[in-house]
Amino acid sequence: MEKAVCNHDSSRSVPVTISHPLNLPFLLIQVHHSPISSADEAVILEQVGRMLRISNKDERDVMECQEMHSSARKNGLGRIFRSPSFFGNAVKSILLCNCRFTGRGHQALSLLQPKIALDGNARLKRKRSKCSDDIGNFPSWKELLAWSLVHDKAARILQLATMFAQGDLCEDHIPKLEQSSDPTSFETLYQKLLKIKGFGPFVCSNIMMCVGFYQRIPSGSETIRHLKQIVHGKQNCFKETIGKDDEEIYGKYNPFQRHSLLNN
Repeated sequence: MEKAVCNHDSSRSVPVTISHPLNLPFLLIQVHHSPISSADEAVILEQVGRMLRISNKDERDVMECQEMHSSARKNGLGRIFRSPSFFGNAVKSILLCNCRFTGRGHQALSLLQPKIALDGNARLKRKRSKCSDDIGNFPSWKELLAWSLVHDKAARILQLATMFAQGDLCEDHIPKLEQSSDPTSFETLYQKLLKIKGFGPFVCSNIMMCVGFYQRIPSGSETIRHLKQIVHGKQNCFKETIGKDDEEIYGKYNPFQRHSLLNN
């Protein structure tokens, strides 16, 4: 069961279950709260569509990836799931830099969200939405800017939120970019993200994967372990050689290098 934000102007959230009934060619989305407006329904469907990558472009990407990668085609793979929002993906990519903190950090932010829910005037109110239980939906950048966080990673998250607030990153532009195939636009976003303190190639490459740009493999210690031990037996793979090793193995799958890493 997941939480879904009901509308763009409010942080009210409702529990939602997504399932795929056997032998039926559609998903069943059940909202565990009633009633909801038609506008709320549209927003929930938009979030689910983004999470599961249900769009014409995503379908084309999956088909093209499977044509290149026989294992992906054989096993029905090629779709990389993501968060309901770009901001959520970006924050979780930051948290990935410390695997011990990732799960706790995600849970802490979701627990924090009901306490910092904003009203229509974007003023802080310290009470839970009546639709929320102990854990809320993932906080938006507006909510986090209204709350003081004390943590090394929090400074990076707040700087990202500030970029949205100042218009350096545009919420309306991200969905258009995700449906684009223009490498120049992706590179522009990548370079913007690199300017944020603490946003190195690993974090930025993870974020780019979530918007549909798969050429850059987020290479870290886990990638090195993968190349050394699990599949490729590259015992001489180190931090200094990981870029060259990635290109040698996955370059042939361009522009779906990240898909191919996950499929191996």
